[in-house]
Amino acid sequence: MKRLLHATLLTTVLLQAQEIKSIKFDGLIHLSPDIAKEIIDMQIGEDIDIEKVDQAIKKLYAQKYFKDIWVTEERGVLTFHFTEKPVISQVELSGYGENKKDEILSQIGLKKGDIYDEERIEKAKATLLGIVEQEGYFDTVVEVDTKPLKNGSVKIEFAVNKGENIIIEKLNLCGAKSFSKGDLESVMANKERDFMGWLWGFNDGKVKIDQLQYDAPRIRDFYMRHGYLDAQIDDPLLRVDFNRYSAILDYKITEGPVYEVKDIKIVLEDPVIDVKTLEEDLKLRKGEVFDIEQMRKDMENIKKKIADIGYAYVRVIPDFKKDPKNHKVVLNYMVIPGNKVYIKDVIITGNNRTLDRVIRREVYLAPGDTYSLTDIKDSKSALMRTGYFESVVIDERRINDHEMELVVNVKETQTGNIMVGGGYGSYDGFIINASINDRNVFGSGIALGLSLDFSKHRSNFNFSITNPRVWDSDYSASVNLFNSVYESYDYTQNKKGGSLTVGKKIARYWNSSVTYQYFTTELTGMDPTYPDFALYDGRAFTTSAITPAIRFNNTDDYYMPREGMIFSASSEFAGLGGDAKFNKNYLRFATYKGLEDYINYDLILRYKAQVGFIPWDQNLPVNEKFFMGGIRSVRGYQSGSISRKDENGYLLGGKYMFSNSVEASIPLIESAKMRLSFFFDYGMIGEDAFTDEKRAGTGVAIEWFSPMGPINLIFANPLMSKEGDQTSSFEFTMGTQF
Repeated sequence: MKRLLHATLLTTVLLQAQEIKSIKFDGLIHLSPDIAKEIIDMQIGEDIDIEKVDQAIKKLYAQKYFKDIWVTEERGVLTFHFTEKPVISQVELSGYGENKKDEILSQIGLKKGDIYDEERIEKAKATLLGIVEQEGYFDTVVEVDTKPLKNGSVKIEFAVNKGENIIIEKLNLCGAKSFSKGDLESVMANKERDFMGWLWGFNDGKVKIDQLQYDAPRIRDFYMRHGYLDAQIDDPLLRVDFNRYSAILDYKITEGPVYEVKDIKIVLEDPVIDVKTLEEDLKLRKGEVFDIEQMRKDMENIKKKIADIGYAYVRVIPDFKKDPKNHKVVLNYMVIPGNKVYIKDVIITGNNRTLDRVIRREVYLAPGDTYSLTDIKDSKSALMRTGYFESVVIDERRINDHEMELVVNVKETQTGNIMVGGGYGSYDGFIINASINDRNVFGSGIALGLSLDFSKHRSNFNFSITNPRVWDSDYSASVNLFNSVYESYDYTQNKKGGSLTVGKKIARYWNSSVTYQYFTTELTGMDPTYPDFALYDGRAFTTSAITPAIRFNNTDDYYMPREGMIFSASSEFAGLGGDAKFNKNYLRFATYKGLEDYINYDLILRYKAQVGFIPWDQNLPVNEKFFMGGIRSVRGYQSGSISRKDENGYLLGGKYMFSNSVEASIPLIESAKMRLSFFFDYGMIGEDAFTDEKRAGTGVAIEWFSPMGPINLIFANPLMSKEGDQTSSFEFTMGTQF
């Protein structure tokens, strides 16, 4: 700045008593001349005022685009000369957070394309240092290197030399008598280091500075969940030994007595609902030990019930009346409903491809409807179940006390592709897939697919078209044509035909359907010693079947559900003409539970089960029986390899089948949308009962939302195996639900 002022003073003699005939700008890049003229506030025809020129330079310099500014005058032409600061074309980060570089750079407020400014760089450096120290690294050093590039831009490199972690060697909870240290540590972020704390699953004792201020409220909340309404937790005292990078963490706790609930009252400001209706589902009851967590759930339940009848702005205020002498508490819920709210409009945004009507038909509220909190939540889940969107946000835009607009903001995901991909199966080996498919053709919601699959033992052709909402109604329809050749363990199956399905949405989460299918099957390549060889060899037989089905689905996402369950039941009746005559039944169930709201960690638990049984048959081809093993039943065994066997080792299939799976999914690399799941599978299969053959498998799977679609890499280990079993340690799939 000194140089700029000096440059201005040198022109004083030249500028005195001169009239401005023209104003020019030389070297401007980031500002337009029109904007620059507004900033300097000087007009043609004015006398040149040295003080005004000086102020103009200061105003321009304050824009922080310029490294140097000077002014020249020639015959009344006033020229402002600029040397702009360089642009940051590269930002590098080393020593910390390389796998989340973009996230960290956004936190420190620096990105490619910004103007280089030393003050801003120093601020970014200080912010980065603070981020690292918040994770518990002390004596951290951040160095910044600025390198000029040939094109005039600069490259900024942040090199982080992480300091040492402070380890909590001792945690003192002074005054804690009713609960063990382990009980209280379960809700704390800062914990005492365990023996062998470096092992996964043990407390490493690292200080988390950013969480230290929240641990005292967490401890108090734990006490209040067990009735200690008078519990007091003082601020923490962290005593650090910087020579050893160790610490002692002290909390002073005053527990107080345990309170029982003497009475619970719900007071409605306006009688918009029967109080008894609100009392029915209360979790906290008279005579029980007070629990603040149950109280919060009761408040949310009261709010939900009233919001579901239109009172969008309902407030529920708890009031405690404590009796310290008898350790009792009366809990009053003051409920202020406000006014009934109606939907004025539903606005769809964010959809570049999907038609508005396709989105709107999944939204359970329309203009003129009464507000409902449940309808809004269910609308979001219904949109996510379509598989068309990566995310859905429904904003409630308040217009007045009686009206609101719903803004449905969607972020579309890739629904169609022309792809050459595949997978790997233990029996089929590498599977090559060429396909053209789109679940949302032209944004209409119609799904279209054409695929060819080839592997060591399989070749498939499949064409399908599905309209889930014919003319935006509750009816659906689909057509499927196929031709497949599958080389099984004991024979080669050649099947070709098609099916027609008509369905109807019968309730919010319920769908029903009826499928008619007709196909021919030929089983060849059997050994003459195979049971019923003469029945199958060289003979094609037809199957004409009708399958009614019903399905329930209230999950919150298509590929990665975190809440809800799926249930389906179907019964196939073969024998409406054709050769095969049998009845095959399936029951499938899956439930999902995300625990992030409960344990502050993105853990998803899943349970999946399926049951199949054939109660009667007159002519049942062996390929229509049940076989287990592989990705969709018991992992760790080759696909379709678990079955009864005869004395020659031939797989005979079964008429009864059950398999189930327990899974736990956790984040692996969040920036790459990659997760890690642990699973345990168990299944049974038999001819006359479920228990003839039993197998289990366990392992891990990598779940990856890749640019090509969902990929599942499965590493399995068989359990309960028997001699002669065909096991498998690795499989992968693409494009399927996790």
